[in-house]
Amino acid sequence: MDDMEKLERIEDEEEKLEMGVVNEGELEEGRRKKRPNKEYRDMLNRLSRIEGQVRGIKRMVEEDVYCTDILVQVAAINAALNSFNKVLLANHIRTCVAQDIREGKEETIDELVKTLQKLMK
Repeated sequence: MDDMEKLERIEDEEEKLEMGVVNEGELEEGRRKKRPNKEYRDMLNRLSRIEGQVRGIKRMVEEDVYCTDILVQVAAINAALNSFNKVLLANHIRTCVAQDIREGKEETIDELVKTLQKLMK
């Protein structure tokens, strides 16, 4: 079972903390999102590609590949993660944030601002 499958099966938030999937205090009770199948598959596909890139860099280090070649691959991973974040954030705003605002949950705006601040560090 690969890491992605493990993550899909993790029910216990304590396990998520132990695996480093989330930081302490970032999980809120009962907050989940059921994603449409296409969105779910697209996200997992992107993450699987990124996971493969990370494994490739590990091999490069093990094989003593020249530093700049590794740095270029790390930059590619950073770009892929940034792209993943952009898609996830856009979907979050279009679905979760928009729905909460329609329901009058103004605190969602503050949550979004905090999230954006974390992303822009």
